[in-house]
Order: sequence, then C-alpha cells, then structure tokens
Amino acid sequence: MKILERYIDKVFGAIKGLDRIRFRGTQRCLASDQGMMAFLSEVSVLLKDFGRWAERKTSEVRRSCEEAAEKKGIPVIYLKNSSSDKEKLAREIAKERGVSEGPICVFSVVEPCFSPWVKGERNSKKLELHMRCRKCVWIYHYFDHPEYGFGHVRLQSWFPLNVNICLNGRHWLEKQLRKAGVPHVKDGNCFPWIKDIDAAQRLMDTQLQTGWDKLLNGLVLEMCPELGQAIHPLLPRYYWSADETEWATDVMFRSTDDLNAIYPQLIRHGMVVADSPAVMRFLGRKKPSIFGGGRLPDEIVSDSRTRYEGVRNKHWINQNSVKMYNKCGSILRFETTINNTRDFKVFRRPDDNPRRPMSWQKMRKGVSDLYRRCEVSDKCNERYADSVFSLEPGETLRRLVGDICNHVTKDGRRYRGINPWKAEDQKMLEFLAKGELSINGFRNHDLRNCLYPEAENTADEMEKKCLSGKTSRSIRLLRAHGLVRKVPRVNRYVLTEKGQKITAALKYASAADIEKLMETAA
Repeated sequence: MKILERYIDKVFGAIKGLDRIRFRGTQRCLASDQGMMAFLSEVSVLLKDFGRWAERKTSEVRRSCEEAAEKKGIPVIYLKNSSSDKEKLAREIAKERGVSEGPICVFSVVEPCFSPWVKGERNSKKLELHMRCRKCVWIYHYFDHPEYGFGHVRLQSWFPLNVNICLNGRHWLEKQLRKAGVPHVKDGNCFPWIKDIDAAQRLMDTQLQTGWDKLLNGLVLEMCPELGQAIHPLLPRYYWSADETEWATDVMFRSTDDLNAIYPQLIRHGMVVADSPAVMRFLGRKKPSIFGGGRLPDEIVSDSRTRYEGVRNKHWINQNSVKMYNKCGSILRFETTINNTRDFKVFRRPDDNPRRPMSWQKMRKGVSDLYRRCEVSDKCNERYADSVFSLEPGETLRRLVGDICNHVTKDGRRYRGINPWKAEDQKMLEFLAKGELSINGFRNHDLRNCLYPEAENTADEMEKKCLSGKTSRSIRLLRAHGLVRKVPRVNRYVLTEKGQKITAALKYASAADIEKLMETAA
C-alpha cells in the first residue's frame, strides 16, 4: 500500500482481516413449499394437524434453549421491543455479572420471519401450504467465546428454524493474541497498538482456514441441544451462507496528531476526487492516552476512553460498499462490505461437479467461497487506499497530464490524445475517478450510461448497439493511453496507477478556486 511507503515515519504498521461477519444457516429441504411438504409426508403429519404439531415443536425448541441457559446459569429475558439494542444490553449484563468469558444471556423477542402457513384455497377447496412472511419468537444467545470472542446466535423458533450467527474477526483476534501472549491495546473492535504486528497478521490469516460448518453447527447445538429431535429424521446440520462480510484494513499511526494532519486532505479527496455519495459525521472513540507519550505497555490490555467527532467517506454499488474513516483517533480504516456476491467471480468447478473443468463462475454466498470473497475484499481496500494516496507531493499537473494530451500509437494503430477540458473526455475522466469503481471496476454499459444517459431509457436496440460501440472505442482509447486495464477473462476494467494519478489531479484542478490557484502559482 502506498500509504505505508509514503508515511513510513508516521505509521508503525497495518493489519487486515475480517471485521463483522453475519452467517445465515438454513435447512435447505425445509426452506421451500415442496421441501416442507415432503418433510411433513416423511413424519406423517397431515396439513390439518400442522398447526398443533408445529406449536409442539416450537415449544420443544424454546424449552431446550431455556434449559441450556439454566444449566449455564445465565438469565433468559423477554424483550417487549424488537428494536432494542441487544448487543448493548448483553454487554451491560456481562459487566453487571462480571462475565469476561463464556455465555452471557439469552433474549427472546418477537420479530419478522419467513415460515410455512396452511390455509384453505377457495378454488381447489383444499388445504395448501405456502411459505410467507410472518412474525414469531426469535431466541438470541449472547456469548464471549474463549476462542472466537464476543458474538451471538439467533434462532427462529418456528419452522423452518433458520439461524443467524454474528461473529467479529477483531474480537476473535483478541483471544488469539492473549493465547499467544502478544501484548496489545484493544479499543472497541480495533487495535491502536500491537507489539508484534506480523504475528498478529499471521493469526488473522488463520481465521480463514476455519472449518466453518463445524464451528457454526457447534454454536447452534450448544444453544439448543435438542434441535435434532425437533427436525428428526433430518440431521441438525445447516447450509451456511455469509449474508454480509466486512473486511477491514487498519493503518496504525503512531499518534492521533500524525493522522489528524493528513485526514482532512483524505476527506477532501473523497468528496472532490472520488465523488463520494456519502460523507457522514459519526461518533467514534479516542485512542488510549498512552500514545501521547511515554513507553508502550508490556502487558496485554484492553482500553476504551472518551469519544470524539469524525468523518466517514463511503462509496457503494449493487449493495456492496467501500469506505474510509478515522477509527479511535490513531487508526485509518479502509473497509469493504459485501452483501451481493454475484458481482464477483471465483475459479471453481461448475456446480462443484468433479467431472467438469475449472472455470470462472459467479461467486456464491456459501462459506465454500468465503476465502475468495475475502481476497476480493482485500483487493478492494488496497485499490481504494492507493487511489486516495495516488497524488505524489510536488508533482505538477502539466507533467502528469501532458502525456495523454498527445496522440499515441499502440499495436500499429494511432489513437488521438485525450482533451481533459473537452466535455465528453472530461465526463469520461470524472467517471473513472469515482470511488465505487474501486470495488469491482466497470463494464461497457456502466461507462455508456455515464457518457450517454439517454441509452438507459431508450427502447431502440440499434441505438443502444451504436452507443455501446462508441463506448468500446472510448475504452480502447483509455487502454491505449494506459489509464485502464482489462481484468483477465472478464469484460471488466479497472484503473491503472497512472489512471488514478491523472484522474485525481484533474478532478482537483477542476474543483480548485482560481484565486487560490493564482496564489499557489505565485
């Protein structure tokens, strides 16, 4: 990352890995109308008896969770308001009861769910089962696991007994560092200081080698030991998906003052150059005061102090986002959040069929593609961080941009120069500077809709084809000048280092006040 090279005297390291991750577990054969009907046939339950049978199974599940909580000696609390901050309540309970490790509490609360509904159909004059949105009691089990850290399991007490599990890679890392005896300071879900950053990074990397099915199924059965009886003859094994993942890269500055000195410039970059759709103020936490002076602690310690105001830049596209913000005063965090995996590719066998050759397929939410998902997120953070620090101090606009204003010959073909002040070329360069392109680049139709907005609404296929051709020629021009490169085996393009520098410089120049430019020139 360029930031580590440029501010080597102000930064003592960076760490990257999973932050918050939300898993979803489903019994796939119970998740559809047909699957549920087949299961009811297997256990010999008629539709007219489904209501009473389902209520009995729900009671078994809730009783099992409550009995497990009673054995662990933790409270079971019913929440009247589903919008309550459950994590905050769980942390308060842990503090009151002095729980530093182990189970904390169990909440039950009525929330929306997706479950089977049996009703009579007027046309067929028969009972029919359909999956629909309803409300039911969800059970939350909060814990501070000795290996995985703070998190929770959320179980739907009605069929199909869906499960959500939330873990945090930073809390997990804290347990790893303590076990390895690596001194550190933890503030919230980040680390302002770690004595051995390389060792911490190796520990974070081991998280991706986890056997997710075993881990997650184990957490569910620990919460509800009798789950297997409720779904017999099915086994209590879920298909696990990663509904949402956050991959964070934390650049650790030596002091708050060092980061504060450059952070306003980075925010301006996000607003002016990268055209951030969201610039948001928020409340974070200050770094521990030990970083203002004195020696670092030798012992392992977690510390949390007062709050301060900060600013966050965020770019998103298709439910995926990349953002940058100041975390606990001395940490610059770049974070990629992926909700929609279908925008990305993974190299695997189609349908996991061993007889079919490996090829690039659309990424799935299943945990089998989680390793690749983390690789993609890491590259997103790296591209965004490099784009933020793309401009070198002391470089002149003329030296940067002069090269692309002249014609160039590539593969025996001559291409015109790019005029940054020509309306179409300027719009094209502004499009390239957008921060959301750091997530997954762009395709022909993305650039086409920017250059020719009318193409998105027109029903004339010939006109669309013509504009797509013009856009393809614009992309070839950008490639000839070295501003973009093609992603292998995919019709998608990303900015080069040269492209990042030039688009950032031109965007700054376009937004600059003439009076200030004259003062600078003088």
